[in-house]
Amino acid sequence: MTTIQDIADKLGISKGTVSKALNGASDISETLQKQILETAVELGYTKLRRQKGCAKKLCVLVENQNIEYEEPHHFAYDIIMGFRQKAEPAGFDVDIVPMDEKTQRSSYDVFMLQNNYLGAFVLGFSYTDPWMQDFQISHTPVVLYDNYIQVNPTTAYVGIDNNEGMELAVSHLKQLGHRKIGYLSSALGSHVMQVRHKAFFSAMRQYGLKTDSTYAGSSYYITQCMEKHLPRLLDMGVTAIICSHDLIANAAMIQCQQLGYSVPKDISIIGFDDLPICPYTSPPLTTVQQERTELGKCGYYALDSLINNVSIGTILLHTRLIVRGSTAKTASAAEECS
Repeated sequence: MTTIQDIADKLGISKGTVSKALNGASDISETLQKQILETAVELGYTKLRRQKGCAKKLCVLVENQNIEYEEPHHFAYDIIMGFRQKAEPAGFDVDIVPMDEKTQRSSYDVFMLQNNYLGAFVLGFSYTDPWMQDFQISHTPVVLYDNYIQVNPTTAYVGIDNNEGMELAVSHLKQLGHRKIGYLSSALGSHVMQVRHKAFFSAMRQYGLKTDSTYAGSSYYITQCMEKHLPRLLDMGVTAIICSHDLIANAAMIQCQQLGYSVPKDISIIGFDDLPICPYTSPPLTTVQQERTELGKCGYYALDSLINNVSIGTILLHTRLIVRGSTAKTASAAEECS
């Protein structure tokens, strides 16, 4: 194991200076502290190893610009609860740390070393987050929800099988007689949005349905998606729309109704994720369910494995289609049945 003396020898400075820097002493310049911390990370030093009896600490890093987590009705609330349900009985203290670009100024490894964290479970990061680059070469174990880093053996990916979920949605609509199916999505700036976008077209091909790129639309803002892409899909004569997440699906139902369409009589709509609002939308939303508490538990299992040098790569949970009132047979299919 790397010692403080090893770091001092590497930099040609005193052991006391290294110790001060590692503990955030104010009389060490920011430049020297940065150099010492980065060298400590490079050599594999972990403060926790030096502090006997210190509590074992993990963190959940939440990009609070992209994902809500503080209230029971928020998407990530159950994921975090699932993680804590497994981590805390195993003897870990768990800190929930909100993140943004400002808090990612220092490197991921340096942040983890400064705060004595053994590993992190990361929620809500997009490709533009600075630490997504750090995770390519980081040394501290990290598990990412709905993000994937190749090659680095200290990272793992936890999520649902989006391909399976999209196949369930397309299959359901085809059985109801739908042949012209559209897709609405958030901007494709995250791994999961890209995966679901590709999964939609793959499922459409699998079931022999038209896969023209014009049948899909994505925008950063939901309002923009409703104004720009939804009317275009309706003008093209789609009879059903699959959405990349439930908030877009709910917005699409409201907008369709305002435009004079009946849901599901004129247009069927399917969401993704099964947020707590789904049974209470008008009509109740058919959606692909994520078992969010189980995802949190899997996040802990993967992180514990990485901490113990078991190189977990990917854990994907099965999905379920929850059929509610926002999908129905097409008019022609209903006539055939009657």
